[in-house]
Amino acid sequence: MCKSKKSTTVVQPTRRISTSSSSTTNFPSSSNNTEVPITESKSYIYGDKQWSKTSSSVSSHSSLSSLKQSLPENPHIYPFSEISTATANFSTNRLSTNSFRCYLRDRDVVIFQRKFRRKIDLPEIRDRLALICRSHHSSLVKLLGASVSGGYIYLVYEFVPGGSLSDCLRNRRNPSFTNLSTWSLRMQIASDLAHGLDYVHNSSGSGNGFVHNHIKSSSIIISEENFGAKICHFGTLELCGESVTVGDSSASEKNLKRSGSRGMRFEGTRGYMAPEFQLTGVATQKTDVYAFGVVVLELLSGLEAVRFELEGNDGGYRRVSVVDTAREALKEHGGVRKWVDRRLRDSFPMDVSEKMIRVGLECVAEDPNDRPGMGRVSMEVSKLYLESKEWEEKLGTNIDISVSLAPR
Repeated sequence: MCKSKKSTTVVQPTRRISTSSSSTTNFPSSSNNTEVPITESKSYIYGDKQWSKTSSSVSSHSSLSSLKQSLPENPHIYPFSEISTATANFSTNRLSTNSFRCYLRDRDVVIFQRKFRRKIDLPEIRDRLALICRSHHSSLVKLLGASVSGGYIYLVYEFVPGGSLSDCLRNRRNPSFTNLSTWSLRMQIASDLAHGLDYVHNSSGSGNGFVHNHIKSSSIIISEENFGAKICHFGTLELCGESVTVGDSSASEKNLKRSGSRGMRFEGTRGYMAPEFQLTGVATQKTDVYAFGVVVLELLSGLEAVRFELEGNDGGYRRVSVVDTAREALKEHGGVRKWVDRRLRDSFPMDVSEKMIRVGLECVAEDPNDRPGMGRVSMEVSKLYLESKEWEEKLGTNIDISVSLAPR
């Protein structure tokens, strides 16, 4: 599953026998037995505060128990005590600041701890979780279920052996090496990502589709089994209260007023944030398309989304983005060959590479209305992937990708 950008070694989880039965229908609260009120109209999970229109109030134990009973068999609603036991009270097998690898009900999983960004009522959590967990695609890391305690939600994803796209592209111990040493392999990854994001936007069971909002090279896993690409964190935006209804003018206005807030504005990552997202903090499918375009340009060039280079002798730095360098490469004669990752050793089809650069740049257009939808993008990338395979077959190249993702 997803690992931190700083970690390239796989953490082996410790098997623990949970004291909670897997068939438990209760959803216990945290150790301080934080109460979450239930009313006839609204009931909220958010920190230790209470909202109630009536005089009745029940513990989160009973409220989350009723939530589980109202859900279908899949996904799992895990008791918080089970999450705590599996992670040794969040003290072992830490992959990053807020993620833990462990065994849960005999499955190898990664648990992400996320804070609620806004108040969410129980029926909303129920509906969103059930819908997201019904989504299945080979390019998505599957969400298995969730647990709630206080102001936090704990998202349980399957563990996928492999490494992040960022680490596969740029090995920090050996900058001259890359796991992705062939053009067709990078095109396969681009195709996987395009189809996965197209599914998120158009075919994942929601009438209007989902928004991902966490597309970046460090949140994409390259499977060690077949080098397929899988997108992490699907469902985080919906389940953590990060999303707003784009058509809701009042919601958009509130986000505009809070655009200077760290909690709203910086939910994206530097280098992947579309211009309009930086202004409003509102994530849309078109902001996903922008981030995808940046990832495509990273794949082609091997460069980071944004880097800082020394400028002059005064110790100053200049900001260099992969988007700007791609635009310059298309303008300059012979610029594409210089710009494409030199570790590919000039072994790539020039016409396809130019078309792929244009696809990436079209996705990062300044005006979101000028960006294509992922349905069109996935078809174009698939076509270019097939052209790359044909080019490879003409060369008679025998590609061997049975290499390790371990650091060198």
